[in-house]
Amino acid sequence: MLNIFVLEDDFVHQARLEQAIQDCVRKGNVDYKSLEIFGKPKQLLEAIQETGNHQFFFLDIDIHGEKKKGMEIARDIRSKDPNASIVFVTTRSEFMPITYKYRVSALDFIDKGLPDEEFQVAIRDVLTYAYENMDSEVADDAFVFRTEQSNFQVPFSDILYFETAPTANKLILTTKKGHMEFYGKLSEIVKSDNRLYQTHRSYVVNPRNVVSVDRTKFTIYFENDETCFVSRLKLKGLVERIEK
Repeated sequence: MLNIFVLEDDFVHQARLEQAIQDCVRKGNVDYKSLEIFGKPKQLLEAIQETGNHQFFFLDIDIHGEKKKGMEIARDIRSKDPNASIVFVTTRSEFMPITYKYRVSALDFIDKGLPDEEFQVAIRDVLTYAYENMDSEVADDAFVFRTEQSNFQVPFSDILYFETAPTANKLILTTKKGHMEFYGKLSEIVKSDNRLYQTHRSYVVNPRNVVSVDRTKFTIYFENDETCFVSRLKLKGLVERIEK
């Protein structure tokens, strides 16, 4: 079931959006485990306890007069969770083109100015889409990582590489869809899935997604212009894994 989060600082629009969501549930289109509505970004971010494509966010763009604040919050969400669904409910559709700059991969923009019936249809459509595709992206081929401090799952086919983060005891996962920072150790990652390969003391890669390897520069190339390093000692093993 979905976990639905709403960030909206106007009480009238909060009520309108909640009504549209509940209407969708009553008609049997979707079901949710939780529905939480917030007026302040900090409250929303602190309430996020899980990751995955069952996490759904409705975000306003202007929060308390701060233009593009919703974009910043979306970027924070996306950095932690590449698979969450993000929808902007706003009067500022002119900001649609700059979502690429923020790398938030918004599922949709819904105009607050729509008549009630059209507004409800728009809410229903995005929720139904997310609900019906909730298990398709993260299926049997998922990479699952659970510790006392971290709990997430992503499609293994999306993983490019893991690397140590500047913050102590944290790692960064780079996927085809973005980046996610979480608590963990590279040794735990390697042990959790034998499809992965440690190429360097700071990197663990998914050999299936390696595009090429520069053996003179000891550099691994992936799609989206992503790169990481392989040590001299690990180079031969990496090439063998790729060739398999």
